[in-house]
Amino acid sequence: MKLIVGLGNPGRKYEQTRHNVGFIVAEKVAVLTRAGTPKIKFEGELAESSIGGEKVVILCPHTYMNASGQSVRKAFDFYKLELSDILVVCDDLNLDSGRLRIRPSGSAGGQNGIKDIIRHLGSESFPRLRVGIGRPPAGWTVTDYVLGKFSKSESETFEAATTRAAHAVISFVTDGVDRTMSQFNGDPAADSKPKQNKKSDRSQSDPRSVGQQQP
Repeated sequence: MKLIVGLGNPGRKYEQTRHNVGFIVAEKVAVLTRAGTPKIKFEGELAESSIGGEKVVILCPHTYMNASGQSVRKAFDFYKLELSDILVVCDDLNLDSGRLRIRPSGSAGGQNGIKDIIRHLGSESFPRLRVGIGRPPAGWTVTDYVLGKFSKSESETFEAATTRAAHAVISFVTDGVDRTMSQFNGDPAADSKPKQNKKSDRSQSDPRSVGQQQP
């Protein structure tokens, strides 16, 4: 069994904001896997699904970003999971917009939702999938930027990125974290470009949230 956690802030005010990409990805996973009707449980919205024959629970904590850990801990204890069974999806200021980065463990990296989950679980050893939102433009505070909605110019990038992230979640369940890292941690723009065959050397072988306070 796997627990997929999408991080964000509840309420209409925060819909389609940069800080809610975790919610957006979780919703797309639910649609792609034909999850059941969501219900309120563990201080969040929860939907059950199945991927490749394995049971999957998709959880969006409604505790606000900075208190995400209390919701995750309740689900973790109820289902008697291992840390490796959890995948947390969140935004990341330190990644270029639209880039994905999945890791099997690590520090919070300035993301307060991850930080609170680490505190409640007592460990950094759980997988996480970060979706890059880039740094704030000049003159913007971090808080205003992450709680701001996507601009028209960003919409296409994040529509593609969150869809790709949803497929990365599915890959995590079916193929494991290592293969998912190999497939999804690259630059999607570079990956989409056709490979050029070299005519020479043919004899050689090919090879956070951030630090803002809870709103």
